[in-house]
Amino acid sequence: MIEIELDGRKVEVTEGSMVMHAAEKAGTYIPHFCYHKKLSIAANCRMCLVDVEKAPKAVPACATPVTQGMIVRTKSDKAIKAQQSVMEFLLINHPLDCPICDQGGECQLQDLAVGYGQSSSRYAEEKRVVFHKDVGPLISMEEMTRCIHCTRCVRFGREVAGVMELGMVNRGEHAEITTVVGETVDSELSGNMIDICPVGALTSKPFRYSARTWELSRRKSVSPHDSTGANLIVQVKNHRVMRVVPLENEAVNECWLADRDRFSYEALNGPDRLTQPLLKQGGQWVEVDWATALEYVANGLQQIKTKYGAASIGALVSPHSTVEELYLAGALVRGLGSENIDYRLRHADFAPPEGVRWLGRDIASLSNLQAALVVGSNLRKDHPLFAQRIRQAVRKGGRVYAINEVEYDWAQPVARTIVADAGAWAQALADVAAAVAQAKGVEAPAAGTVTEAAQAIAKGLLAGEHKAVLLGNGAAHHANAGTLLALAQWIAQQTGATAGYLTEAANTVGAQLVDAVPRAQGQHAAQMLAGGLKAALLFNNEPVFDSAVGADARQGLAQADMVVSFSPFKANLDLCDAILPISPFTETAGTFVNAEGRAQSFHGVVRPLGETRPGWKVLRVLGDMLGLPGFSQETIEDVRAVALPGDIAARLNNATSAAIALDQPAGAPCTAAIYELDGIVRRAPALQLTADARQGRVWTDAAAQDPAQQAQEVVA
Repeated sequence: MIEIELDGRKVEVTEGSMVMHAAEKAGTYIPHFCYHKKLSIAANCRMCLVDVEKAPKAVPACATPVTQGMIVRTKSDKAIKAQQSVMEFLLINHPLDCPICDQGGECQLQDLAVGYGQSSSRYAEEKRVVFHKDVGPLISMEEMTRCIHCTRCVRFGREVAGVMELGMVNRGEHAEITTVVGETVDSELSGNMIDICPVGALTSKPFRYSARTWELSRRKSVSPHDSTGANLIVQVKNHRVMRVVPLENEAVNECWLADRDRFSYEALNGPDRLTQPLLKQGGQWVEVDWATALEYVANGLQQIKTKYGAASIGALVSPHSTVEELYLAGALVRGLGSENIDYRLRHADFAPPEGVRWLGRDIASLSNLQAALVVGSNLRKDHPLFAQRIRQAVRKGGRVYAINEVEYDWAQPVARTIVADAGAWAQALADVAAAVAQAKGVEAPAAGTVTEAAQAIAKGLLAGEHKAVLLGNGAAHHANAGTLLALAQWIAQQTGATAGYLTEAANTVGAQLVDAVPRAQGQHAAQMLAGGLKAALLFNNEPVFDSAVGADARQGLAQADMVVSFSPFKANLDLCDAILPISPFTETAGTFVNAEGRAQSFHGVVRPLGETRPGWKVLRVLGDMLGLPGFSQETIEDVRAVALPGDIAARLNNATSAAIALDQPAGAPCTAAIYELDGIVRRAPALQLTADARQGRVWTDAAAQDPAQQAQEVVA
């Protein structure tokens, strides 16, 4: 440790730290623009000039290493005058358009100009103009004249997103930030450039000119999409979600958000929102009140139970639903006497669960992995924030290996990829296991060939201390998922690594915790979708888009006498007899359990739209109407206490007794493209205009080209 004196106070920092780091530790604010704690040091803006004793002139705090006994003054006349001079320089060409700038009110330059700027300028020459650029549907670069060349956006792309999509061209007053020959910014983390831009040069295209920052209320929430459980600040005006930005949480999402988490809010205000219960009468949809809709559903369930038995009733539930909703959906089905409930719509292996499958380690520890083997995942698109952490591990010297159907671009160096058809993944893992066994002189768990690639992966996993074998969405949905897990566990045990699932959805772990899977003789998702039900409850999902059977779900569900959809959107119109409008995550309270087993509860940030009601309340009332036990909860906290009793960590377990079967046939697993994961992202206009959406859109048939098109069938 090195001790310095900062503004008269002694501060101890580690050797190699900069003066800026010492100031942060001491709680002393030094004005800056280009410095960002998550990015490399550029020392571009010079705003952080400080007075160091014996230095002939002021030096930048962000790029000056501390030395033993250094004396630093951040508020001396020398430092203040230097900072004021830099501010004057930065404002020479800056346009005076704060009243119409989207960043007005949350602009670092605006804030610091108040303290360090002059009341008038000495420069009367014409200001420079930088022409706007169109870089895609998410980021607006309409006013690049505001840019102060801090290069935060450039460094973010290169160091965090892994793709240097922006760069600086030319020099002097002709310098500007731009893409190469008019290309778009297509990174799945691109929206973070908006957050870190200290001026109004990069702004949100969907949010642009829709509200002023001081008009917005800020409320905490949790992302309902992938299994990171990213923490959000949802900004609201007049009970309408206007913008979503990250809530910093170093243990989960740090200070970043995936574009999927940031821009999907557009769907919440879209034309496809369902605001009134619908019943199909004479082939036409008719809006009804809640009492009529619930009475119809309750009577229908009772009649079908009487006529066909309780085993003919089932629920297909979404792992993007809250713990409380999933628990009550299970209580409803089981209260009727059925075991037909399943969240595993995209799975092909329905072996009885042996434990709650999870990541196998803390999310934050992904940033420090020395070796990782990823099986069956397009890591960068399936889990953008996990990929970002592993990218940081690689920058520190870690090595990543992959087994996949194709060689994906993960925007980071991959030491070795074994490219194999999904049916051969088990054999590829067995080859790696054989190489590990050979290196350690132990018996291999299955017959494998010690190939050169398998040897390289085994060598990497046997070195170092922090290692993981990570099974992706493709491995979880695989027809031979049990074998993949058994082999991954064996490899992990022999190499000292952890084995776990990246897990697909916001609440995949939570769905397991509340037993949203069939017990005993209950039907699993594939059986229910194949026509095994007479009464089907679709909770927050669209089987045509969210299941492994795709369009074939229509034929299976057509065999039911009654199909009820619980959805925030006009969804499943061609499948259902009734649709009940339930609240999306912004209009209800609930809990998501992320991949590491962290339960994160949240409250609604806006009131329900129209006659929409929170899903847990709809299920509770329906259970009451059916006279079922266990539906007396008054608050969401009451439901949560019953749904998640005891210690969650004690139930997390990736151990398996599955037999290893290398010859089991398996087709391509069902996985969703980045902007097809759930009903919210599928209906977010800006996301659907991105390059990722255009490349990843694979519809099951012509009739299902756009979920929103189905809404036109509604007749009030």
